[in-house]
Amino acid sequence: MGSPDKVFTVDLLAVRVYAEAADLYGDAVRETQAQLASAIEIKGAAAAILATGNTQIDFLKQLAELGGVDWSKVTLFHMDEYLGIAGDHPASFRRYMKERVEALLKPQAFHYLQGDSDEPIRECERYEALLRAQPIDLCMLGLGENGHLAFNDPHVANFEDKRAVKIVSLDETCRHQQVKQGHFPDIQNMPQYALTITIPTLLSAEKVLCMALDERKQSPVKRLLRGPISHDCPATALRRCENATLLLDAAAAANV
Repeated sequence: MGSPDKVFTVDLLAVRVYAEAADLYGDAVRETQAQLASAIEIKGAAAAILATGNTQIDFLKQLAELGGVDWSKVTLFHMDEYLGIAGDHPASFRRYMKERVEALLKPQAFHYLQGDSDEPIRECERYEALLRAQPIDLCMLGLGENGHLAFNDPHVANFEDKRAVKIVSLDETCRHQQVKQGHFPDIQNMPQYALTITIPTLLSAEKVLCMALDERKQSPVKRLLRGPISHDCPATALRRCENATLLLDAAAAANV
């Protein structure tokens, strides 16, 4: 389990296609384990940025079950949060990570973006300082239906961003995706703004893994791999990233 059916490269981006989602998850989990264990062996500590979203649930569950990483030596970050919602909100990414990751892995530290901060600009600055306090060994990304990475939607994506964390407005495709996935009851209850780690900071990790699964991701995957490198599809920045690997199941890769 875990071996890709197809391997190729687009510009600097390594791409692996798996027949089944289980194979993809197995490979991603083992690679994550190896990366973090290696960092701990060499430096005595490791740091990683983890994505939320439905794609990540099985991956995070298997990562927690696999073992082989001394989580007491790992510092974790998440990459985005809705502006203005409390940490106990059902759609809060803080809640997601506390319940699905921190409670299981018990890392040395898990730093959270406080989306309900009274001073969100200062919250961005606080989180940026935490990110810059150590090198990031691993960034685990998902791919949005509009091609976003974290909440860097096309209209706010900046491949040369000097900030590590910023406040962004969310485009309609992104907002409707969150509703369709059951995170909010309707578009009226869906926040219009969020805090997000920027693209250069996400891709500065020593290893970047991006997962995309099922038919819903066919269009953004095709744009990512076959379209021009452009803010119109923020994930095309991965093609400039020699430390990145895109992991696809057969359904997501059907049009490439």
